[in-house]
Amino acid sequence: MNEENKQLSPADWLRFSGGLYAVGVILAILWRSVYRQAPLFFTSEQSAQEGVAWLADGGIGLFAGLLLVFLSRELMGRLDTGEVLGRTLAGALGPLTWIHTTCLALFSSVSEEMCFRGALQPEVGLVVASILFGLAHFIPRREFLFWTLFSGLAGALLGALYIGTGNLLAPMLAHFVVNALNLPYIVKKYGAETPGP
Repeated sequence: MNEENKQLSPADWLRFSGGLYAVGVILAILWRSVYRQAPLFFTSEQSAQEGVAWLADGGIGLFAGLLLVFLSRELMGRLDTGEVLGRTLAGALGPLTWIHTTCLALFSSVSEEMCFRGALQPEVGLVVASILFGLAHFIPRREFLFWTLFSGLAGALLGALYIGTGNLLAPMLAHFVVNALNLPYIVKKYGAETPGP
């Protein structure tokens, strides 16, 4: 089997990631909403009654996401291992279009926030949930340790947004912004030629 046959097509990537993230959503709902009988999208019953401050929470999430995009790109550009990480991630993603990367960003932001912030953080606390989030982004190569550490710190910021706003809107939006802007950036800058939509 040659190297081209080993790489998933964009459609296969979406099916695989969509299925994986759907399992995460289902597990989060089953754990938090069914088993624990607690709100998943909100930090507490009181927060659920207060609802979402769409403009304020959305604005905070957007700002946090743009801040994380800036910091991550600065780190990738300044660290010697940044280009190696970029090429590794681009190679794993393959030639995805912006539509594919936007879908992946949506899947990951909803599922990971429901799992790590909505279901896990109320059980284990902000610090442990952030460490586990960083470990979920672990690549077993020493030169990529900074990415795991950055992911853990980003997870702490997302967890703080969840606590501060009382709901998942801000962390979901921040997470989406990071992935929606960084995935196509990585594919375009470090990957092969990207096909049209």
